[in-house]
Amino acid sequence: MRKFLIFALLIIICAACAPKEKPLIIALSKGAGSESYEKYEKWLKSTNPNIECIDLFFIDKDEALKVLERADGVVLTGGPDVHPFHYGKDFDTSRCEIDLVRDTLEFEIIRIARSKGIPMLAVCRGAQIINVAFGGTLIVDIPEDTDSEVIHQVEEGDAMHEIIIEDSYLSKISGVRTAYVNSNHHQAVDALAAGLKATARTADGIVEAFEYTDQKSNFMIAVQWHPERMDKSDTLSASIAKEFLHHSEKFRQAKSLTK
Repeated sequence: MRKFLIFALLIIICAACAPKEKPLIIALSKGAGSESYEKYEKWLKSTNPNIECIDLFFIDKDEALKVLERADGVVLTGGPDVHPFHYGKDFDTSRCEIDLVRDTLEFEIIRIARSKGIPMLAVCRGAQIINVAFGGTLIVDIPEDTDSEVIHQVEEGDAMHEIIIEDSYLSKISGVRTAYVNSNHHQAVDALAAGLKATARTADGIVEAFEYTDQKSNFMIAVQWHPERMDKSDTLSASIAKEFLHHSEKFRQAKSLTK
């Protein structure tokens, strides 16, 4: 009995001393400041608890860029509107809620992530600013500028509507071709930038998701809805988180081979 206890104790000691796997470093363009922003980290950790989310918005820019140097994945989160100057509608600011600090930070995040091949996941505003950064344009205000009958935003909470998912990487990883998603945006993609392809739309034709035309080299999925707010059992939401973190892990492994 005594030998057994000693053996069990040795196993416990060895397990405690064994090196733990380092967490994935996931950079968030903004991940705090309200309960809504905090949901991104909770959503990702529900898929893989062994991640460290670092909020780039509330730290010095130079420090944020250092985080990007070691980041395994980047999430461009939701929020206010991209300044219309960036997509050729310079003076149409009265219908926009603008955050110039986020614009500056996120254009730099996208530039670095794109050049280094860091996996990117973009949500709502994040999808819009990626399209603009790549050379695309936005609808400034859906209710005023389109004849859409689909409700994309309500005064309180989220609207819900159906999306149709086209044959794409998104449909492949999720196995889903139609879904009901939440919606809280008055802007959306207008002209999609070169090198990107739409993967989901609403009945009014508005782009609800897009990805790289060629997804083989780098990973990027952009969605207009908020998967971090969807129920944990939602197949589409779960598959997006899982695939993003999978590619973040692959990116980390690739980095370790080059050191």
